[in-house]
Amino acid sequence: MATHLLTGAGSGIGAVLAERLLERGDELVLLARSSERAHDLRSDLPDATVLVADLADPAAVEAVASQLPDRLDSAVHAAGTVELGPVSSLSTEVWQAQLAVNVLAPAVLTRVALPALRAARGTVVFVNSGAGLAAHPQWSAYAASKFGLRALADSLRAEEQEHGVRVTTVYPGRTSTPMQQKVHQQEGREYDATAWIDPATVAGAILHVLDLPEDATISDLTIRPR
Repeated sequence: MATHLLTGAGSGIGAVLAERLLERGDELVLLARSSERAHDLRSDLPDATVLVADLADPAAVEAVASQLPDRLDSAVHAAGTVELGPVSSLSTEVWQAQLAVNVLAPAVLTRVALPALRAARGTVVFVNSGAGLAAHPQWSAYAASKFGLRALADSLRAEEQEHGVRVTTVYPGRTSTPMQQKVHQQEGREYDATAWIDPATVAGAILHVLDLPEDATISDLTIRPR
């Protein structure tokens, strides 16, 4: 039985992945941003362990170290936040929020989870974005955070190879999630969930990464809508 640390299990790709992992009998440690959200997650996923840590607060993320298991077969960073806008008007607070949740929190959480990941020769998965490969108008803050997440993954991969920890970055294109609906609202566009990638498709790709035999690793995986 494998044990996984997962963020972003409340919706979208993370929610589907959490359900799939529990269905097959794996153990889950989830992070929730508040006690109220933790209550909701425990109701939806009663077999999972839910810890409270707001990803926007690095100190809160670091504090979960003492609550993590001794072995982790994976840490999957699926949480994220997005706010679009031109560089000329994006506030400092908007920049800080996206950098904190999208790149600083994964860095801190990975650091405190590394002893457990090394013990299991586990896998770290960063759910990035197409915006982590190319930055477009209005996307500067989000893309900067995702470029940073890509750099974190690349460095970590090289550093942890000697410890047997594998590191994968997944770059999903536009996926039918609540975040994508929010993006469409910010873009002033009508949202059609059927036009984009099903979250289950991305979750399935992540499961493939987690289940990969020990003789190989997938460093980067790009998934685009047809």
